[in-house]
Amino acid sequence: MTNNPNQLLPRRSFLRGQFLDSLKSEKASRQGYEAIRPPWANLANFLEKCTACNNCIKVCETSIVVKGAGGYPEVDFSKGECTFCEKCVQSCEADVFRDVSEQAWNHKIEIQDSCLLKQGTECRSCGDSCEMRVFRFRPSLGGIAQMTLDLESCNGCGACLNVCPTSAIKISHSNNTGK
Repeated sequence: MTNNPNQLLPRRSFLRGQFLDSLKSEKASRQGYEAIRPPWANLANFLEKCTACNNCIKVCETSIVVKGAGGYPEVDFSKGECTFCEKCVQSCEADVFRDVSEQAWNHKIEIQDSCLLKQGTECRSCGDSCEMRVFRFRPSLGGIAQMTLDLESCNGCGACLNVCPTSAIKISHSNNTGK
């Protein structure tokens, strides 16, 4: 049914029939069902403190912060990448953000088997879009380059998600506690 059997399916998504891969939205397919809140959001009390005023949505320079379920802001990487401009943090009057000196997100990326390199076709679109140089390509004698990932460098910006021609890059949610 779902690609990741350990991923919890929220009740609302189940009732909408999203337990079938064919009915999943593009966003849920790439980002999972768990909403990704704006960078530096304090996840421990975000829903309690956020007033859903939409200030962060209005000031987002790449328009990736959108109104999600319940009117609360969430990130949609299908619209672009995060530039970490900090405007969402500065515009917030409800004090739902952590200090910007901390890591913005805990999520990382993972590469699925549909990756063109894994299928034997040369492609480096993810590496070309990644400012943090998470993707490294090692030449292979008589074959295509081999990709290695430096996930410690990944800042979760989402730049690689839209450029992948096979949508093989997914967000992997770690234990997000919001600190």
